[in-house]
Amino acid sequence: MQYTIQQIAEALGAECQGETSLMIERAAEPSDAGASDLAMAMSPKYAEALSNGSARAAVLWEGADWQALGLAAAIFVPRPRMAMAGITSMLDGGQGVEPGIHTSAVIDPTAELAEDVAIGPLTVIGARARIGKGAIIGAHCVIGMDAVLGENALLREMVSIGARARIGDRFIAQPGARIGGDGFSFVTPEVSGAENARKTMGDQGGARAQSWLRIHSLGAVEIGDDVEVGANCTVDNGTIRNTSVGNGSKLDNLVHVGHNTRVGEDCLLCGQTGVSGSVEIGNNVVLGGQTGVVDNIFIGDGVIAGGGTKILSNVPAGRVIMGYPGIKMETHTDIYKAQRRLPRMARDVEALKKAVFKQPPSD
Repeated sequence: MQYTIQQIAEALGAECQGETSLMIERAAEPSDAGASDLAMAMSPKYAEALSNGSARAAVLWEGADWQALGLAAAIFVPRPRMAMAGITSMLDGGQGVEPGIHTSAVIDPTAELAEDVAIGPLTVIGARARIGKGAIIGAHCVIGMDAVLGENALLREMVSIGARARIGDRFIAQPGARIGGDGFSFVTPEVSGAENARKTMGDQGGARAQSWLRIHSLGAVEIGDDVEVGANCTVDNGTIRNTSVGNGSKLDNLVHVGHNTRVGEDCLLCGQTGVSGSVEIGNNVVLGGQTGVVDNIFIGDGVIAGGGTKILSNVPAGRVIMGYPGIKMETHTDIYKAQRRLPRMARDVEALKKAVFKQPPSD
């Protein structure tokens, strides 16, 4: 897959100069770039690294002197990460799933496959499943009965989609993603120690051990358009209603979304975030890595949670939070600063005590 500098610049809506007919085969770090590579040097801090490589063309910051950098051609971009999105999309060579259906795939005769579908080795597609136009399904994937997968979906290897799941267009699932496992729902015949602890916030005392009975998941999973889920990400079925993920949301590796939870549109759930059951998450919410969310709460539109935050209560729209429990970020920062001062304060108090107690008694 090769493109000229002119073609790349036009795709980005960017300016280019120099030998714009140069052919580019791949993108590369500035110091590693060869003659047919496009060096990604979108900040002045990469200027020196360009001299260590052999690049003839580079993506540069606006106003860069490309000729002084020894280049034959350059593309100028105002927003580096936006440029990265376009360039990497153009130069992505894919995963090598061949067009058509691999002979080892097992497809139920009642399944419906649209045109231009590619299905890799040892994939299983269940009864009445529907696969949209242009979908690419990698090796060892499983798509359950009555599941619907939209157009131009991409499932990497070993992805599983449970029965009755409804997934929109341009869905991307990284290796090992699991959509539509049963929810983690259990109950005891009598009130359990866990329930009592939740009510009383105290010890359970002499409560006896109890066995757990399974609550089955009758719901499924609904996922909108343009959603991406990371490697080993899990989204559980709902108990009665469906678990849902809105249009444009992105779930990182090892993210867990519990049963009945509803994730809004254009949310980012970063690595190792865990969301309990029956949580309502608004639109444009960002949960930093290792955020934990307790069950049966809501998180308003536009909330941002810093990495490691533990959200134990409702969060109003627009709030930026951090800590355990999650509180306003500025409040958390003040508390953290105060904590750092505690050892010094303790030493000062000790010194004051010694000074006071050494004073001779007054007449």
